[in-house]
Amino acid sequence: MSENHHENYENMTDRQKNRTIWSVITASSLGTLIEWYDFYIFGSLAIVLATKFFPADNPTAAFLSTLATFAAGFVVRPFGALFFGRLGDIIGRKYTFLVTLLIMGFSTFLIGCIPGYETIGFMAPVLVLILRLLQGLALGGEYGGAATYVAEYAQPHRRGYWTSWIQTTATAGLFISLIVILITKNSLSAAEFDSWGWRIPFWISILMVGVSYFIRKNMKESPLFAKAKSEGKTSKNPLKESFGNKFNFKFVLLALFGAAMGQGVIWYTGQFYAMSFLQKVMNIDSMQVDYLMATALLMGTPFFVFFGWLSDKIGRKAIMMTGMLVAILAYRPIYDSMYKSVNIEAKTVASDGIKETRSAAIHKDIASDSLITFHKETTYTDGTFIKKDSIVHWSAAGPAMKDGKAEEPKVTTSITLSNDTRWYLVFLVFIQVIFVTMVYGPIAAFLVEMFPVRIRYTSMSLPYHIGNGVFGGLLPAVATYLVTQGKDAGHATWYLEGLWYPIGVAGVCLVIGLIYLKNKNNNIHD
Repeated sequence: MSENHHENYENMTDRQKNRTIWSVITASSLGTLIEWYDFYIFGSLAIVLATKFFPADNPTAAFLSTLATFAAGFVVRPFGALFFGRLGDIIGRKYTFLVTLLIMGFSTFLIGCIPGYETIGFMAPVLVLILRLLQGLALGGEYGGAATYVAEYAQPHRRGYWTSWIQTTATAGLFISLIVILITKNSLSAAEFDSWGWRIPFWISILMVGVSYFIRKNMKESPLFAKAKSEGKTSKNPLKESFGNKFNFKFVLLALFGAAMGQGVIWYTGQFYAMSFLQKVMNIDSMQVDYLMATALLMGTPFFVFFGWLSDKIGRKAIMMTGMLVAILAYRPIYDSMYKSVNIEAKTVASDGIKETRSAAIHKDIASDSLITFHKETTYTDGTFIKKDSIVHWSAAGPAMKDGKAEEPKVTTSITLSNDTRWYLVFLVFIQVIFVTMVYGPIAAFLVEMFPVRIRYTSMSLPYHIGNGVFGGLLPAVATYLVTQGKDAGHATWYLEGLWYPIGVAGVCLVIGLIYLKNKNNNIHD
């Protein structure tokens, strides 16, 4: 198969090669998109999952625990990169990311089957964590295989353009996860979605994985790897050659600290932290946040391909470093504008715009006590609507006491935005997605070009997944923690404290990248 396949590919016309690479991209991208969908459905439903798999008595701790479980899937990605990268450099690109697809799909499906915390107790978060770790391992092997596979088919002068299509799959996967959630929510009542409907997006995954598996099964091996294998030039020990060789290991470190870690934090700030900020810090209605994010992502996705194409013309480094610099300078002003866009003090309450009601329910743990909920709904003249519920624990003797004081009421706030404010926030998130496309669009081609065929899958996968999985994946949990600490400490701009993490990591990466990275695009046919 191998040598003949390579010779046949080399003898093709450019038109035939374009037709072939489109089929390669379609097969690779579809599977990678589904893996990202599987991976991000967890993040998109983080607020709901916090109430299902963790104790409900402390919502903030439950949400942080959910984000930590979400982050765990990212932290193990480097181990998946090592394990599956080694297989990919020994056995081949095609069969390796066929296996990762199946692991990811079944793990996602099973998360949707796990009983809640109220049913099986601490086994619920334990099982979710195990499946989340399997997802992380699978994704660690998926991306490097797909990017390497496409790059080894691409013409050298168009490698940035062709691999940028793989880059769109992460954002497209997040976009589709939001769309599936919105469709599910709109098809069910709020109570049905909260009870069991949230499981549907996880179950749908198994159908998409099945389709992608049969498409990928019919793919051929990459021509460059096939040629290397037929000539006996593949590595017998990719891990040792990648990380035991000082010369190659220097490039692994440079790829990580000069590009991948900065790209990782910018990716997750612009897509996941933005969503978490809108929901948890600004208290915007979750369904409206889904619409807002989906719109911004749809508008921004074509720019992955644009900057991939541009990197073939002017080099990868210039675009990635510019993206990092602009993001570092712009994040605090952007998030300050986001937060202040919902400025209630500057709004006018509509005539008869305030409605206050009260309801009571028996305490689920103490039969003699009650939970009294004070509902307040406020409508403003510009269309903004705020719903605020204050839940008070009331015992037979009066307000429930804790440490000699009446228990603090649990307050939940949900804001529905006016049309003008919603589009303003779409614009601010879209700007952040542009930063993402600048650093992420060219990076697949950049990483592939740094390493030789025999150890490419292993060498490029590790820095990518440490940069994204560790530095990027920890961002939502770390940033949320910093915001919580800032608020408790009474900082005037507590809502901006979480940004110090991506700004600091991207800043270090920018300095290293500017000093040590080369702007020349390399030839990978070695």
